[in-house]
Amino acid sequence: MHDISLQDAAAPDGVCYGCGSRNPHGLHVKSRWHEDGIHVLAEHLPDPMHCGWPDLVYGGLLAMLVDCHSNWTAMAYHYRAEGREPGSLPRIECVTGNLGLKFIKPTPMGVTLSLRARVEGDVGRKTQVICEVYAGDVLTAIGDSVFVRVDASQLATQAHAKSV
Repeated sequence: MHDISLQDAAAPDGVCYGCGSRNPHGLHVKSRWHEDGIHVLAEHLPDPMHCGWPDLVYGGLLAMLVDCHSNWTAMAYHYRAEGREPGSLPRIECVTGNLGLKFIKPTPMGVTLSLRARVEGDVGRKTQVICEVYAGDVLTAIGDSVFVRVDASQLATQAHAKSV
């Protein structure tokens, strides 16, 4: 794996709660290419405040981890497809078009979670990413999501636009 995370290379000013380096209260997910050149990996140890059932990780936290890590997998894929390094300009950005998550087994607290994602396919601006979540060696959840490449400078304007 590379030393610097995709987030730190491409968006050191990021404020996302899940993966933003500049969010003082966030989770600071760090995604890196695996040496196989296919998968993008991340690890996260859930804080006790992210408990769902006693001694089990809250499912919403798993969804957030899959969302952020899969999105970075899609963006890293686009950088690589264009022969560019993450962080080169113009910045590549994607948003979640569809977040799918299948819970396979309960995810225990107190265990470092490993996320292993890969691009399954892409068509135009849309990229499908499969993300597996492991607690130790146990597969606990699988994400199957779609991310859409966007011009992020327009997102806030569109979100705050008043409908006529």
